[in-house]
Amino acid sequence: MTDTKTLYSAHVRVTGGRDGVARASDGRLDVKLATPGGPGPGTNPEQLFAAGWSACFEGAMAIAARAKDIILPADLAIDATVDLRHGEDGYSLAARLNVSVPGMDAEMARQLIEAAHRTCPYSKAIKGNIDAVVALV
Repeated sequence: MTDTKTLYSAHVRVTGGRDGVARASDGRLDVKLATPGGPGPGTNPEQLFAAGWSACFEGAMAIAARAKDIILPADLAIDATVDLRHGEDGYSLAARLNVSVPGMDAEMARQLIEAAHRTCPYSKAIKGNIDAVVALV
């Protein structure tokens, strides 16, 4: 086992489940939750996961780019889709990141995406656990 150093710990309390609220201990997150497709305001865990994974992934791409002395374009964008599925085994997730890197050579963009997918903590967490695709678009 390798030594690890905790860089940050997020502490969030959810009350009321999918139709409740999520609040971070530091007050920076305070959101109403809602069942996907349900009436009324609020976000859902799938949207939060999509936002978290895509933001983390872009950060991992930036680290990979810095290692190669490359500057990512300011208009880099990641469209994340997280599907809530139901089948014989119950509920599951599937996810997709469509990464747009305007103005960058496609091969270099692919290399950065592959490096990010290997190092992004979210990508590591879902590897082998859910259907996940990361694509250059």
